[in-house]
Amino acid sequence: MIFADKLIDLRKKAGWSQEELAEKCGVSRQAVSKWEGAQSVPDLGRIVQLSELFGVSTDYLLKDELEAEGAGPLQETEAPLRALGMEEANAFLEAKERSAGRTALGVMLCILSPIVLILLCSAWGTGRLPWTEAQAAGVGMAALLLMIGGAVAIIVPNSLRMERYAWLEREQLDTLYGVSGMVRERQERFRPVYTRQMTLGVVLCVLAVIPVFLVLLVGENDDFYGACGMALLLALVAVGVLLIVRCSVVWGSYQMLLQEGEYSRPAKEARRSFQTYGGIYWGLVTAAYLAWSFLGGSWDRSWIIWPVAGAVYGAVCGIFSALRQKNG
Repeated sequence: MIFADKLIDLRKKAGWSQEELAEKCGVSRQAVSKWEGAQSVPDLGRIVQLSELFGVSTDYLLKDELEAEGAGPLQETEAPLRALGMEEANAFLEAKERSAGRTALGVMLCILSPIVLILLCSAWGTGRLPWTEAQAAGVGMAALLLMIGGAVAIIVPNSLRMERYAWLEREQLDTLYGVSGMVRERQERFRPVYTRQMTLGVVLCVLAVIPVFLVLLVGENDDFYGACGMALLLALVAVGVLLIVRCSVVWGSYQMLLQEGEYSRPAKEARRSFQTYGGIYWGLVTAAYLAWSFLGGSWDRSWIIWPVAGAVYGAVCGIFSALRQKNG
């Protein structure tokens, strides 16, 4: 095995892309590409540096007759990295940007769905609506189901369209020349938008309780005013979540290609171990939400399940990750 082949083998076993190796060595990506393409050989100083990085001897790197036994602990390896080129990276980012708006809209519709039901039932209960209870509940439920159906009609096809890129979330990547730089540049251009939308979304969610407090001050004990306050709360939360989800999906696409944050290599390994339990968890949360809403008739309160469940899930994931790192 010649030096170029050994370098490729060691780099992939270490889980590094060419750009990452170039950064560690203090050289350009082109230099590493030439080394691996047998177009040039690094000088003695770089050879020593490479031997220290990979935990092998300089003899192993330079002498063709010495094979992999000199590589020591690097024999315990992951599967080969999957290459990602410029064209596919651009296509993914553009698809993710389109997907972000649809996903956010679907989530917003789910949050808005009980508003009509809450207002109609409250208006009937306070004598403001000359309908029967069945008519008020029937129209309200129809509006709720139509909005949830619309959300499903948006989210499901959107998820299916993005399925072709699911491997980017699961697998370790080897980004080809120029990909990381392009992604980093797009990420920096989007950063002000991300900061602005995330801040505004969080502020709206925090301020959403103000209508409820105002109703308590001016509406006395009128249940209809309370329902109006709850409807305004849900509307503000829906807009806030729309902004948060949209910018988070786009930002996450950059982190996914750069393998940073929740998409770093250790995080991917942890998520792969935890995803089965996550599916069970969210299935139970959905069942609890529907049971409380339909059987308990508590559409005005059951929405609280989602932020609480999200906070608990995040805490559990954090504990799981910490334990995994401690034991690993």
